[in-house]
Amino acid sequence: MGRFKFVLVFCVFTYALYHMLIVITQWIEPTQRYKEPAGKAVKVFQNQVSISDQGSMRDRLKLFYWLGE
Repeated sequence: MGRFKFVLVFCVFTYALYHMLIVITQWIEPTQRYKEPAGKAVKVFQNQVSISDQGSMRDRLKLFYWLGE
């Protein structure tokens, strides 16, 4: 009977800790990661740019090796 109580209490505490960590994670996490920045900040990522607008793959690869970016 003692072992059953221990396992039961262990399961209840594990369940409670799991849900407590979920709540803390949601509280700490920013609401919208990809929203437009406020103030003088500038958003530099543009998801509308396609690969074909930047030249051939060979030219892009040469530029990558040359600049290291």
